[in-house]
Amino acid sequence: MQFTKKTSKDKIFSFKTISKIIIAILIIVFGFILINQINLPAPLKQIEKILPNENFKTIK
Repeated sequence: MQFTKKTSKDKIFSFKTISKIIIAILIIVFGFILINQINLPAPLKQIEKILPNENFKTIK
């Protein structure tokens, strides 16, 4: 009895690969939904910094 190895597959996409792709897509979509549900508060204080004119240089 001799051992033979199959080197080619009959199907390009098997059930396992299709199910893995679907599960990965569902995890990504579920992650986006969870991130969108988080409500972060907007900053109330407006940040403003006044720069003096001494720091600016004119370029000719």
